[in-house]
Amino acid sequence: MPVSPHVVVIGAGIAGLTAAYSLLADATAPGGRSSRSVTVLEATPRVGGRIQSGEFAGHTVDCGADAFLARVPDAVDLCREVGLDHLLAPPVSSSARVWTNGALHRLPGGLVLGVPTDLDALAASGIISPDGVARAALDLDRAEWIDGPPGSDPNGADDQSVGRLIRSRLGDEVFERLVAPLLAGVNAGDADQLSLAAGAGQLASAARLHPSLIVSLRKQLEATRASGADPAAPVFNGLPGGTQLLTDTLHTRILELGGEVRCSTPVSGLHDADGQWLIETPSGAVSADAVVLAVPAAPAASLLAELAPQGAADLAALEYASVAMITVAVQRKAFECDLDGSGFLVALTDRLPALTACSWASSKWAHLADPDIAILRVSAGRHGDTAALELDDHALASAIHDDLATTMGLEAPFIDCRITRWSDALPQFRTGHLGRVQSLHDELAAGTDGLMVAGAAHEGLGIPACIRQARKAANDLAEQGF
Repeated sequence: MPVSPHVVVIGAGIAGLTAAYSLLADATAPGGRSSRSVTVLEATPRVGGRIQSGEFAGHTVDCGADAFLARVPDAVDLCREVGLDHLLAPPVSSSARVWTNGALHRLPGGLVLGVPTDLDALAASGIISPDGVARAALDLDRAEWIDGPPGSDPNGADDQSVGRLIRSRLGDEVFERLVAPLLAGVNAGDADQLSLAAGAGQLASAARLHPSLIVSLRKQLEATRASGADPAAPVFNGLPGGTQLLTDTLHTRILELGGEVRCSTPVSGLHDADGQWLIETPSGAVSADAVVLAVPAAPAASLLAELAPQGAADLAALEYASVAMITVAVQRKAFECDLDGSGFLVALTDRLPALTACSWASSKWAHLADPDIAILRVSAGRHGDTAALELDDHALASAIHDDLATTMGLEAPFIDCRITRWSDALPQFRTGHLGRVQSLHDELAAGTDGLMVAGAAHEGLGIPACIRQARKAANDLAEQGF
């Protein structure tokens, strides 16, 4: 092994940047440069992947993710390491609504990933019919599991879909008006097909504790309170300068530590050549002692086809949803409804022609507050339904305006509108996904040294999940001596 091993990270999204930064920082003495050599290769002209922020209506507004979980440590710890923790800010409003039955209804308290734990609050919300509330209440009387107790395999060998669990335990209404809209807001997918283990791990854990899902979730909440955790602590954090501030800062830190980042450098081949890795690029082959592959499923499958054939086939079969983020500025007085809350979801039973969710950004975030202008971030597109995305920008903006007129009574024109299209943005985790991911890791470990994978296609969506995987990839390489 060379004194200064060279690691190449393929992909400069949040996972790739985190892996590169971690590899460099963990091998750096205070005030010095890293004893590792790290090169990041990115196919596009910019770093950050799906994380992007830009100026809009006099503010910096995210074009993609604008928040990340605060109650898991990964993203918060990384922000602290790179000096951004003092900027972290929670939403000033977390109260959300759902569009159903021709109106916006405030979500009841006590929801866990859309599953109600307070049935009185559920009944008072007007979201679920009396029959639907009664159906959900039957879960409290469940003394036996419907299909036997779920197993405890962390890789989801006995995985089921979220839809199957929720429909069987609490009924169709709770699923279609609460759980599915919330999860669709995360992955723009079909919760009837979504892996419980990969897409709703907290519900998967609760389902193993007691035949009643409501009872299990109540016990989880009680345990959290008993642990001394602050129930009022924020669920999410954001960066007032935009989430891109994190990826830009990681980029800067990588360069400061002696790393190299090459944009507009797509990788077309990855080969194991007698203990060295050869990475093919348009400007020639790059040699490396170890590689972190942090790209979406399709390019990863292509690069792994010879190295891990079964894992590559599984990646190639992973489907993605394409979405658009339509950011609009509107006079606040142009709405019939108040903007007291963080925004609204759309029930499966009440789908709109284009809009799938709407974030009231200027109510959600203090740094976007404006007494006269409201900034909304509207999502369009979902897996299996690309009709809205097939519209040109003018027609899509018009369709979104119509949906805002339907839901919020908007009549005035947009002051400004920005459309950001994200093609193949969100992986769709089907049942058994985590088992397939583990098989890929096992296949790589059996056949190669110094090759790791990380990113949203593998062990979970969201910034913290990508950071966690990248940290693990970097640690695993260190343990292998790289």
